[in-house]
Amino acid sequence: MSTEPRINDRIRVPEVRLVGPNGEQVGIVSIQDALRLAQEQDLDLVEVAATARPPVVKVMDYGKYKYESALKAREARKNQAHTVIKEMKLRPKIDPHDYETKKGHVVRFLKAGDKVKITIMFRGREQSRPELGRRLLSKLAEDVAELGFVEFAPKQDGRNMIMVLGPHKKKTEAMAEARLAKEQRKAGGVVGETETADAEALDTEVLDTEALDTEAETTETAESAESAEQTEGLVGAAAAAADQTGEEQS
Repeated sequence: MSTEPRINDRIRVPEVRLVGPNGEQVGIVSIQDALRLAQEQDLDLVEVAATARPPVVKVMDYGKYKYESALKAREARKNQAHTVIKEMKLRPKIDPHDYETKKGHVVRFLKAGDKVKITIMFRGREQSRPELGRRLLSKLAEDVAELGFVEFAPKQDGRNMIMVLGPHKKKTEAMAEARLAKEQRKAGGVVGETETADAEALDTEVLDTEALDTEAETTETAESAESAEQTEGLVGAAAAAADQTGEEQS
């Protein structure tokens, strides 16, 4: 069965209570007059209250209305928080390294606003020592006390012992913080890239300046050498001319 409202010619009643496009109350009119008013304004006639007597219809842009409704529904789903129960299984004689790993998962779940079901699995003779399971669950509850609390106290269930931890933080708060952290990381990445690009540009500018200075020094040295050579040539020519003059006089 379709959940969409009836529009235009699909509204098959003799009279309707008409609402204008700006929310104004027109009153009870025939369906033909209502359709004519909607067509004159190049809009649709949409049934908004089918169970009323007579049904209530409104003149509107139905395509725009559907689009805005879809956006609102999407936003509502984005902010909707579903309670999730995660499960973590432990052994009574768990290795310290494995315990830290499992505890890390529990911390992550609680930070995300999820509940965590802790299950201690007993095997063989371990079933005769339930205090090992209670001791381990108490230790875990103390280690994550800042993030969660014991919502369901440890209880023996056949070979297993079960405890449920609930988060102090609501799911919606955790989701909002996660979105904020993500936006901050993105903003930090953009700033970092900009600073890196500026630093590279500055380094390039310094290198270009050093290259120009080096080129200028090279040019200046070459010019000085050339000038010295020219001076030496002139001095040599003058000395040769003097010698020749002395010889002629002799």
